[in-house]
Amino acid sequence: MQHIVVLTGAGISAESGLKTFRDSDGLWMGHNIEDVATPRAYQKNPQLVLDFYNMRRREVAVANPNAAHLGLAKLEEKYNVTIVTQNIDDLHERGGSTNILHLHGEIFKMRSDKNEHLISEIRGDIKLGDKAKDGAQLRPHIVWFEEPVPLIEKAAEIMSTADIFILIGTSLQVYPAAGLIHYIKDNVPKYIIDKKKPFVTNHQQYIIIEDYATNGITKLLDLLY
Repeated sequence: MQHIVVLTGAGISAESGLKTFRDSDGLWMGHNIEDVATPRAYQKNPQLVLDFYNMRRREVAVANPNAAHLGLAKLEEKYNVTIVTQNIDDLHERGGSTNILHLHGEIFKMRSDKNEHLISEIRGDIKLGDKAKDGAQLRPHIVWFEEPVPLIEKAAEIMSTADIFILIGTSLQVYPAAGLIHYIKDNVPKYIIDKKKPFVTNHQQYIIIEDYATNGITKLLDLLY
């Protein structure tokens, strides 16, 4: 069974009502990224950061997977599919996909702010004073800007095993995630689904489906089935 590797970004969840942080105004839900998504922000104003992610958690909880999430799950009928996602939502899981690597963490998980391996589930809010088992403050299990990405090497290894590669809904502006495409073998069929196609150096090797994720997946399924 051929191995399809999919790299997804915020664009695949935008049609489920989850706002991307690279909108034209440069703000994420009215905030500058550096004010809510960096270790410095958390040290400066942990209450603001916790509140911000509590709101994100509520938004994801009421969002539903869209046709793009469902379409990727359908590929598992004929292919071995691995999804590497930059998204912190669980829409791939709820859409039916079974093999997902979350590069930047998961909104429904929290961890000790002293021990990144002390992780637990969270569905409600994280409050100041909520403690992990080691006595440290709990924080979202999210990889913030300026923090290392622990799963990047595993993701690179997955990329190198692709027989078919699909890129959906990512601007390829966030590193190191954007560099993962360089681990795809040259002779592998490569597809990009995006309304605004990102810049890739070996552009001629890609089949471009310039459309929204939901429409693009429908077109891609016609090609792969």
